[in-house]
Amino acid sequence: MTSALPIVESPPAVRSRRRLPPWLKRPLPQAGMAFTSGVISDLRLETVCESAKCPNRTECWSQRTATFMILGNVCTRPCGFCSVPKGKTEPLELDEPARVAEAAARLGLAHVVITSVTRDDLADGGADHFYRCVLAVRERTGAAVEVLTPDFLGDIAAIDRVIEAEPDVFNHNTETVPRLYTRVRRNAEYARTLDLLARVKRRAPHIPTKSGLMLGLGETEEEVLDVCGDLRSVGCDMITIGQYLQPTPAHLPVERYVPPEEFDEIGYRARRLGFAMVASGPFVRSSYHAGEMAAELAPSREDGGWRMAKKTNVEY
Repeated sequence: MTSALPIVESPPAVRSRRRLPPWLKRPLPQAGMAFTSGVISDLRLETVCESAKCPNRTECWSQRTATFMILGNVCTRPCGFCSVPKGKTEPLELDEPARVAEAAARLGLAHVVITSVTRDDLADGGADHFYRCVLAVRERTGAAVEVLTPDFLGDIAAIDRVIEAEPDVFNHNTETVPRLYTRVRRNAEYARTLDLLARVKRRAPHIPTKSGLMLGLGETEEEVLDVCGDLRSVGCDMITIGQYLQPTPAHLPVERYVPPEEFDEIGYRARRLGFAMVASGPFVRSSYHAGEMAAELAPSREDGGWRMAKKTNVEY
């Protein structure tokens, strides 16, 4: 009897570029794209949709929505998963808050998501710029504003400055499990992420907090659920869980494409931990359908927290 052929592991770069599974293929709408693109271009704004090569960009832009990325288009951290350019940063543009507010008005947004590159070169990490952007959008449009911030190197004064703007949602992504931080989130610290979310909840319990995870980088399901438990322990209200997709061959490879049924199971178990809102699925991203997710929460001053308005899960 002949022996079986040896199993040969493909190099990471080859593994990551294999054909996408069927559940990650879908038609891409185009209607409305030109309008959103025109607004972004005319106002000289950056979006995480473009810079991070988000797979949902055509869908969101066709619906005249986008996630604004402030503080420039160059990040000071070399994270292995993110395609945002790294290198020498440029001075802040002081009129950017007004331009973001104008874009939100032209697009008719009722829920505005503002994120940023990480600016460790700035004394406050860009916190005051976040503050001014939130206030500018609210004054110009009256829209709800969700911030998705970096960790500000744990600077309490910087975190508090963003809290002072009273964002309607305070989001800060965990991204991955602690074991993978060194490879995935270089110069970040898992404990610092939890401390930031805990700080927001202590200082402003009425502001819903939110965090996000991406799967497919080599984590185990139990590690993911441990992170969910840690997030709940610091009062995190909402969580998004999606599939990591390698933006270019130079970035971290995809170790595994997680099937939809596993996302469903993880989402179910996360909801059992007590999150007010859970969005778990291959295409879920931090700001994907963020307005719909936030709308499912209704403010309640009872116990200084928030309660569910309608449902216990959001499926996209």
